This record gives sequence, structure tokens and C-alpha cells, in this order.
Amino acid sequence: MVRIIRDQLNLDPTGRPAKSTNSVIEKLYRESIRLSQVQDIAGCRVVVADVSAQQRLIISLRDVFPTTTVIDRRADPSYGYRAVHVIARIVGKSIEIQIRTQLQHLWADLSEKLSDVVDPSIKYGGGESKIRETLMILSAQVAEGEALEKALTRRRRKHVTKQYKQETQKFREELAQWKTQFIAGFNQAISSLESRKGQKQ
Repeated sequence: MVRIIRDQLNLDPTGRPAKSTNSVIEKLYRESIRLSQVQDIAGCRVVVADVSAQQRLIISLRDVFPTTTVIDRRADPSYGYRAVHVIARIVGKSIEIQIRTQLQHLWADLSEKLSDVVDPSIKYGGGESKIRETLMILSAQVAEGEALEKALTRRRRKHVTKQYKQETQKFREELAQWKTQFIAGFNQAISSLESRKGQKQ
């Protein structure tokens, strides 16, 4: 799977942390499914720059792996978690490919760190209400920022006025600045949680 993605799509997927036996058992209970229905025991992850790149990769993966199921958590987020999961059937087995944008990945990383340090139930909608609300607000901001990025990509036209070009360029610069600051905030929070996790150990 990883070799195919690297060779045919020129991408560098990473492995996901393996699900522990307890994690699998909890998922079976939480979702009321059988072990044969669990699709994310094996898989990999690809992080791309933005939603446009994410969409292109979904199309490419469908070309490479014809038998696929796409689960779009952007339109239907799970407790704030946004990403696209492509489930490919290879030699009769289901393999999950997580496709996240940079912002979606940082949000998921923050949620994971909070689950590790504060309360394991956070990533499944549990934990303190203040933490849940903060994660939901951040998730909504990620979605809004990425929707604006996508809209700007679509707005590119050949014949436009000078004023239109200037206004669009200014908006792009402001959005890029917001994204840089947003990423910095995520990284700072994640780093702080990693330090607390190290102190607990």
C-alpha cells in the first residue's frame, strides 16, 4: 500500500499508530459492530497542504485502487474531527488511508494529545465541556478557513480588472497570515501538552 502510493502518486505516506487490543474492543462496543467490520486496523496517513490537494488525492487514489469506499468527515465531522478516509480493498482486505490537510491534522493531533494528557474520552465527545467546546470552535474555524481557501482557488479568472486582482491578492495574503498564526497556536498548544505528558510519565 505505502509503496504503491509512493511510486505511483509521488507522495510520502506515514504509518498510523497501531490500534491496541483495548482500542479495538472499545470501538466494537462504541459502534456496535463486528471485528470483521473494523476497517482501520491497518492503514496509513497522508497530510496535504489544503482541501484542493485533498480532493485531487481522493480522485487519484480511486484511480489507483478501483475498489474503494470514501468516508468524508469534512461534511460530517465526528466530534469535530475532519478528514477523508479512503478504504481500499487489497487482496480481500480493507486498508484505510487517512487524508488530512495540514489544519485538519493539527486539530486531530491536538485532540489526541488532550486525550492522552487530560481524559481519554475527549476524542469521542467526552471530557470537560469547556475542552469539548474549544475543540468544536477550533474545528469550525478550520472548516471556515479551508472553505475560504477553496473559494479563492475557484475565483481565479483570466480576464479581470486590476482592482479585482488587488482585492483578491490582499485577501489571499490576509488568509495566509491567519493560517500561519493559527498553525503557530496549534503547535504551541500541542508542544505544551507533550511537555505535560512527559512530566506525567
